[in-house]
Amino acid sequence: MLFARLFVPLQAIMVKNEVKTNQQFEQTIAECRQLFEKKLHDYGASWRILRPSSLTDQLFIKAKRIRSLEIKKESLVGDGIRPEFVALINYGIVGLIQIYHGFSDTVDIDNEKAMSLYDQYAGEALELMKRKNHDYDEAWRGMRVSSYTDFILTKIERIKEIENLGGDTLVSEGIDANYMDIINYAVFGVIKLTEEEAE
Repeated sequence: MLFARLFVPLQAIMVKNEVKTNQQFEQTIAECRQLFEKKLHDYGASWRILRPSSLTDQLFIKAKRIRSLEIKKESLVGDGIRPEFVALINYGIVGLIQIYHGFSDTVDIDNEKAMSLYDQYAGEALELMKRKNHDYDEAWRGMRVSSYTDFILTKIERIKEIENLGGDTLVSEGIDANYMDIINYAVFGVIKLTEEEAE
């Protein structure tokens, strides 16, 4: 009987935490979308030209800079770690678009179509995050931000290997699953850093 009385409040707390986390996921994706839309205004969908390997290298540069800043504890060009996590989210979504729609030699879609594709794949990533968070019971909150960085770099290395193999893997998930994981870890990073800044 005592166990039953304790279980109900604990379950209510877990549900409340999950709701809060889902809201944070949504807020982070909304922030990334807003930046993506502004850059789309300025540059158009210029990223349509990126071949998969170039996109992987762009993700690598962003993640490597985060790790460098984490180790050196100093930035000489101003921008900190949080904007790089935001960039990883947006490039991860672009990666999903490029995988499923191919790359182009020219900018072949207008801004409206680009935003429609962004919303589609950002929505899929968001729903996956929510499902995983439910199953893993917010385990990411007990992790350090530096671990997200290392996991992202590991995912990028896996993508490079899959690309080098021409996609001919034996048991591995595809590149799209790795992009999804990169987006997830980068969202965790944005949330954690936002909470730290608010304290």
